[in-house]
Amino acid sequence: MVLLNKIRCGLLAVAVAGSATAMPATAQEIAPSHLAAARAAVDAIDSTEQFDNILMNAATQIKSDLIGSSPNMQPQISDMVDEKALELAPRRADLENEVSRVYAKLFTEAELKSIADFYNSEAGKKLLRQGPVATREMLAAADVWSNGILRDLRNKASQGMTQLMSQNGGGGEVTGAAMPTTAAPSAQ
Repeated sequence: MVLLNKIRCGLLAVAVAGSATAMPATAQEIAPSHLAAARAAVDAIDSTEQFDNILMNAATQIKSDLIGSSPNMQPQISDMVDEKALELAPRRADLENEVSRVYAKLFTEAELKSIADFYNSEAGKKLLRQGPVATREMLAAADVWSNGILRDLRNKASQGMTQLMSQNGGGGEVTGAAMPTTAAPSAQ
């Protein structure tokens, strides 16, 4: 049964991937060449890859729900849901078309060609692979940096406050208790 489900999931994935290669529909306000350049850029940056498992995950969830209420019909339910999901698989191309239109509205045809050229290059492919790691490490570095900035600004402000108080006839030193101790804003 597990092997059969893996085969079904594999067939569903192939059907979804195959439907994603359909040519985009042309929109009246977007030239076909502009839309084609947008589609090439969308493909190059894998912008819709994150949505590849939506149909498969939905089918799995629906099977689980239906089988939960009719466990004696598990094989029939599984087959029926897979069949219905395969019927919907060609709609994956609709997402590609819509995302291509979004990019076509935001970028010129020349810009889209440049984007596709870059992301199809070895450097572009590496950026796609290593980008999430770089982002994680960048955010960690920004947190360390912002904490250091907050600490140093708090110390300098405390020293400045001590100087202000002594210039205004007040005595004493400003203690850490007089300074607010809010955490540094973290990088988003």
